Amino acid sequence: MRKFLNSFRFAFAGLGHLLRTQRNARIHLLAALLVIGAGLVLKISRVDWAWLIVAIAMVFAAEAFNTALELLADRITTEQDEKIRRTKDVAAAAVLFTALGAVGIGLVILGPYLCALWGSS
Repeated sequence: MRKFLNSFRFAFAGLGHLLRTQRNARIHLLAALLVIGAGLVLKISRVDWAWLIVAIAMVFAAEAFNTALELLADRITTEQDEKIRRTKDVAAAAVLFTALGAVGIGLVILGPYLCALWGSS
């Protein structure tokens, strides 16, 4: 049981490191909080909540994998290395595409609610 509980402790320590050291992770957190706030105000459906939660989780997972890869690459060498640079660029692109997909999901889900709200004003 101790190992199981430690796995959560380590995961939360990693999340803390991610949020303390990565500006983009903090930006993702702010965006997630804004989306959650909008969902609460707009009273979105349970299915819509599920999609938003998946989108938010995927962005944070991509950011965490990107950060882990960068930490590992920097541990290997701090010198300029073209293959490591490309690897980091590809990992950053994965975060970008995930974030763009999450924005798309957010627009598809929240857009109709916002249009209905503004249309009724």
